[in-house]
This record gives sequence, structure tokens and C-alpha cells, in this order.
Amino acid sequence: MRVFTGSLATETNTFSPLPTSLADFADRGHYPAGTHPREMTIFSGPLWAARQRGAEHGWKVIEGMAAGAQPGGITTRHAYETLRDELLRDLRGALPVDMVVLGLHGAMVAQGYEDCEGDLLARVRALVGPDVVVGAELDPHCHLSDAMVHNADVLVAYKEYPHTDIRERALELVDFCAAQAAGRIKPVPAVVDCGMVVTIRTPQEPARRYIDRLIALEGRDGILSISVVHGFPWGDVPDMGTKILVYADRDGAAAQTLARRLADELIGMREALAPACPQPDEAISQALACGVTPVVIADAADNPGGGGAGDATFFLHCLRERNVRNAVVGPLWDPVAVRIAFSAGVGARLQLRIGGKISPMSGAPIDLSCTVKALAPDMVMTGLSGSPCAVGNAARIDADGIEIVLISVRAQALHTDVFTQLGCRLEDKTLIVVKSAQHFHTAFAQIARHVIHADAPGSVSLNLAALPYRRIARPKWPIDA
Repeated sequence: MRVFTGSLATETNTFSPLPTSLADFADRGHYPAGTHPREMTIFSGPLWAARQRGAEHGWKVIEGMAAGAQPGGITTRHAYETLRDELLRDLRGALPVDMVVLGLHGAMVAQGYEDCEGDLLARVRALVGPDVVVGAELDPHCHLSDAMVHNADVLVAYKEYPHTDIRERALELVDFCAAQAAGRIKPVPAVVDCGMVVTIRTPQEPARRYIDRLIALEGRDGILSISVVHGFPWGDVPDMGTKILVYADRDGAAAQTLARRLADELIGMREALAPACPQPDEAISQALACGVTPVVIADAADNPGGGGAGDATFFLHCLRERNVRNAVVGPLWDPVAVRIAFSAGVGARLQLRIGGKISPMSGAPIDLSCTVKALAPDMVMTGLSGSPCAVGNAARIDADGIEIVLISVRAQALHTDVFTQLGCRLEDKTLIVVKSAQHFHTAFAQIARHVIHADAPGSVSLNLAALPYRRIARPKWPIDA
């Protein structure tokens, strides 16, 4: 069997002031055909899985371009069309093939393209024809469109948030596609729109029980696959929202019945899935009142994983105003401050103006008298499902008992090693403020005595009703109460 694989992925926050360009894909990883590294990168799960299964079954695996960018603002037309056409050229050169498996995100928006994945999959289908099996792995924070479902035979989204199951879902996708290519199954899809957008933090209840029930239903009574699409509320496009996608073997009615039932269950849970998220001052008060340490506060509104700049200073200002000590904040994206710290060297005392550079949503810059405590050139953080995540040059500085980890390549806090590689002893801290919404949880839960999900001003603000939507389908809970 001949199998083509590749990837093109980013998550687009249409409210973010940061355009996503070719340089942003180069920063996170743009690998021309046949040059992808041995280890899995964030959106290349199907490529990695095709390698594994290809080695087991003797397939001819042709690896096309793989490219992924840190979530940001709208992708430039030039970047999307250039990368899309590179991937399509690779596919054209690999024909004929029996199977195409792609690593996508599902919430990529470019200038002139509200549904990049739908556009890409339609062009793939036009190239390979109706008989070649086409599948893709998706992030659950995607916009599931009719074009995506129509042009793919199988779409599989990660089930876990944090996304700890990228490898498992990629293997599942490849196995489904191979079974269809061999004629053993014929997946028939059903999609139900829940009329809402929710964040489903799978380690917590009631989400954990719900996801476990879905997993138990797969492989029984003809049900092949179930994906819960959370949706990405910071993408102002018509397909945004929470949806249930079910594939049944040759039985569209069974898929539709189950999708409707699971959607109704999820709708009934929506209030429980939307806990209160305090503003910075209240979040700090709650943390200090816990009586146990360390407490982790998630600065979700400035989450680079949702397109935030990662340089907001609202929490830093609040910590300073309240004279909080023994706290650490990061990773904060400030290439200029990092360069100055590297020039000064470890042990140097200097004045630094930090953060607040990208837009009013970043807050005001903060001027600090600080000490450079540690430097790490070209640092790599442990990323989702163990994939590497480069953060560039990194520095740890101390300003009157508040430590700040500064990075030169924008990224969210995915693992404790973004701090510990710089010598920060997280277990000794009172407060740890992370630039992340949820992906920090798996690693930081090992040390955190309590976790607070906070809100603040920012391009990933959790106050969805305040966002200036123009294109989404309405009404939609909780935007329209």
C-alpha cells in the first residue's frame, strides 16, 4: 500500500493583533518533504503513526511537507497559499496512492479563507479522486465544517485536554484509514451542532466521566469513532462552536442517533463545564488564602496557545502592587529583554522594561530593577504528548522576590521544565503564574497544591460576550445567554 502523509496546522485567533506569516511557521517547524525529524512534532501525529504502521506492514510511506505555527492572528494569504501549494505539489508527485493521512488543526483562518482545512481537503480530494481514503487528525479546538467532513473519509480529534493523546489518536486514524482501504469498514459520519461553545477540561469532573463513556462506546454496536469538538471561541467564523462527530460502520442512522444523544448530554453539562474565572486581583487573593503552596494561577487571557501575545503584564503589576514575594511568572515573551539579559550576563544587576509591547491587550510595560539569575541559549521545552517545543533564548530574572522567565520564541507553559531548566525551584514558590489555559495542567499538577484558572484583559479573554463577533452563527451559548 502507498500512503502519503504531511501536515499544515495553526490555530487562528481572529481577535489577535499578531499576523501569522511564513516566519512563524519557520519558528515552530517547517519541514520540506522528506526532512521531518525522527521524533513527532506537535501536528505531525499522522506522519509519525504512518511511519510506525508502515514499518509493521511493509507500506510505502511518502512524507510530504510538515509545517506548524504557534497560534496567532490571521494567517497571511501568502503564507497559507505557499504552504498549501507545497503540500499539494508533494501529493501530486506521490500519486498514485491508496491513502492520505494529514495532521491538521481545524481552526486555521487566512486572509480570503475562513476554512483553510476545508479548502485544503477539497483540493486533496480533487487530486486523488473519490476512491482514495483521506483522513486527518484534528485538534478538538477546531471549527468542524461541512467541507471538512464531506472531503475526508475519517476525521479524528484528540479526546484529551490537555492534549496528551496525540499519538494514540494518530494511530487510531491511520488504522481506520487502512481498514477502509482494505474494505473492512465503511465509516459513515454524523455531526450534531450543540449550539454552544464550551471548554472541556478532561482531567476534571464531570468532563472526565463523559469522555470515559465515549471511549467505552467506541468499537461496540458498529460505532467506530466519536470526537467531541469543543470549538475555538476566538475564531470569528461561521462554523465556530461545539459539535459531536460520530462515525458508524455503514450505518448513518446509528451514527446520527448516538451523536444527538451525546450532544444532549453535553448541553446538559454546560453550566458545570464553565467555572468562574476570577480577575487577577481576586485570583491572587484566592491563592494567598489557600494556606498551601505552591498555587498555580493560569493567566488564560494571555495564553500563546490561544493566539495571545504572551507579553501581558496585568498579573505582574498586580503582584508588585500587592507586594507579593516568592512568586514566579512565565514564560513571558520579550525578545528584547532576553537579549539585554544575555548581554549583561548572569549575576548582573540592571534596569529592564518588560512586556506590554504588542498592543493595549498586553497592558503597560513594567520597569523593574532586577538581577539576571540564569540564561539558557536555544532552550527546548517538553511539549504536548512529549513533542519538543523550542522557546529560543531564555532568561530567569529576579525583581524583589518575583522571578520572571523570559523567552525569545513565543510559547505557552507546557511543562515545568520551561522553569526548571533555568534553575527555578517551583516546589519552593508560593505562587506560580503560567501563561497557559490548560496545557500546563498535566506537568504542573505534579507539584501544585491548588490550581486557579483566571481571566484578565487580553486577546484570549474568557469573557466571550464582550468579544466583537460578526461572523459566527447566533444564538450561541454562553455568548447569547
